[in-house]
Amino acid sequence: MDKILHNDRIRPVPEESGPVISEQTIADRIFSAVMEQRLPPGTKLPENVLCDTFGVSRARIRRALLILAEREVVELRSNRGAFVARPSADEARDVFAARRAIEPTIMRNVVALIEDGEIAKLQDHVDRETAAHVSGKRNEAIRLSGGFHVRLAEIGNNPVLTRFVEELVARTSLIIGLFGSPGISSCLDGEHRTLIAAIIEREADHAANWMVEHLNHIERDLELTEKVDYSIDIQTILKS
Repeated sequence: MDKILHNDRIRPVPEESGPVISEQTIADRIFSAVMEQRLPPGTKLPENVLCDTFGVSRARIRRALLILAEREVVELRSNRGAFVARPSADEARDVFAARRAIEPTIMRNVVALIEDGEIAKLQDHVDRETAAHVSGKRNEAIRLSGGFHVRLAEIGNNPVLTRFVEELVARTSLIIGLFGSPGISSCLDGEHRTLIAAIIEREADHAANWMVEHLNHIERDLELTEKVDYSIDIQTILKS
């Protein structure tokens, strides 16, 4: 790990003092910024900047980056450092294929297990998603959009599938950030309402088929051809 990340420009980092942020919390903060598309694909994550941002040692930053690398959200490149993952067009297609394999099963589980109270919470979730879209709160809309799919997985009561969906949603956010047109930032909240309606009908096949169509729609809106470079202020993003 030292060899991988030592290529960053080195400058002194103060010793940790006071309340220390855990590597998991650091990983979660970076993960959230990626999922909300505030850290675009290909963004370099210099150790010294992350140390200053979180007020922790390089060792703690490296452990956080390893957590993210295991989830394929960050790439660790020999002699170059850490970068937000930048999926290829083929990898993007593979992510959607994986989601189509997993999420219809989740929908069947949801239909079998969901209670009325959970339906109301899903409807409230989509209401907040719509409000974020209308008010131009793009980051909030993206977070809620991905969170809708994660919440369905949680209702389906399979922790393994939930973990898969969390990771696939994060990678989908990267893919949309890289291949989406300027008007595409997340799922369509109207389609989320259609999914809820299918759940209310208690028709498992119908709900599963709607999920496949929803994922197909997201993929069709992508231009899986070009890559774009970004220049951003990492500290401002992660401190917000």
